[in-house]
Amino acid sequence: MLTAVTRTHPGKVRTNNEDFALVDDALSALALADGMGGHQAGEVASHLAIETLRAFLQESAAGGDAQWPFATDPALPRSTNRLRVAVALANRQVFRTSEERPECSGMGTTLTAALVEGARLTFANVGDSRLYLYRDGALEQITRDDSLMGSLSDVVDAETLARHPMRHVLTNVVGRAAEIPIALGERALDDGDVLLLSSDGVHGPVPHAALQGLLQAEPDLDRAADLIVRTALEADGRDNITVVLARHNL
Repeated sequence: MLTAVTRTHPGKVRTNNEDFALVDDALSALALADGMGGHQAGEVASHLAIETLRAFLQESAAGGDAQWPFATDPALPRSTNRLRVAVALANRQVFRTSEERPECSGMGTTLTAALVEGARLTFANVGDSRLYLYRDGALEQITRDDSLMGSLSDVVDAETLARHPMRHVLTNVVGRAAEIPIALGERALDDGDVLLLSSDGVHGPVPHAALQGLLQAEPDLDRAADLIVRTALEADGRDNITVVLARHNL
């Protein structure tokens, strides 16, 4: 069972919020999208991606009558295939809308999504929104950013990457091509584990150690989400800020 909360804030500079989050108790699904594009097209991209993802997950749930427009991978579990197809559909919808509507030309969005079935976490990621696992006082980032910096994370230390002038350059986003690579993963969950999804308005200005400290200091999810948003605003606040927190209990 998942107990989840979400918070979002436009930040101190922007009047619009291009982040969009999903918490669906019935589906045991979580997702976060951080849109980009002029003339508020980023909002269109993030909402379209999340709603397309949600619709397919609903249709393909147990007993559902879904049309699977993409071939499944027989080597993957059904839950992983569901999430892979849902993200591929979201990409197709955002890309087509970008092509068809001049005001949406060039729009895109990050998309990080998670499904929990029993004690099994399945996740997908495109872009630099993140999924973390908090367990026994330790916070672990379990997605890798689709960015120039993400590709260097194994060979360059985190402090250097945080100061790099090209740290925000993305190498993959939903909607920028007809087909995109989708990172997929699975993890076993323990009782009491907490999942944290964040847009870069959170993990950009708030270092990993600080995020871990906030979760250690505040076990209540509602108060922890408020604290994370407040800390991100105080640390920078120029970007949209969104966080999703979910606790897994057996």
